[in-house]
Amino acid sequence: QVQLLESGGGLVQAGDSLRLSCAASGRTFSSVVRDWFRQAPGKEREFVARITWNNGITYYSDSAKGRFTISKDNAKNTIFLQMNNLKPEDTAVYFCAVSSFFNDYDPRKYDYWGQGTQVTVSS
Repeated sequence: QVQLLESGGGLVQAGDSLRLSCAASGRTFSSVVRDWFRQAPGKEREFVARITWNNGITYYSDSAKGRFTISKDNAKNTIFLQMNNLKPEDTAVYFCAVSSFFNDYDPRKYDYWGQGTQVTVSS
């Protein structure tokens, strides 16, 4: 009924850039924040970036600051993650997620998740 579809992942070299998209479709739903997470094998799911849907206020993890930019297109019901100067440690599956309230980045507190898109950065 509600689906989030990530796209734009791929294989890149260190220092390259990549732009991820997360398109929402289906029934109308409440969206206060839309976030990007990532998860590498054997590691916890990690918050990357957030944007508030109404006002476009952004928040970033320390690892994302200065390199990644989150943005949105309300008309297309889509968020983006522009990733510059990629590093091997950025290798992970990247997920988008939606919450109907301003939460504390706890992965358990989101209403919807996408299936993820793989980003692999070689050195």
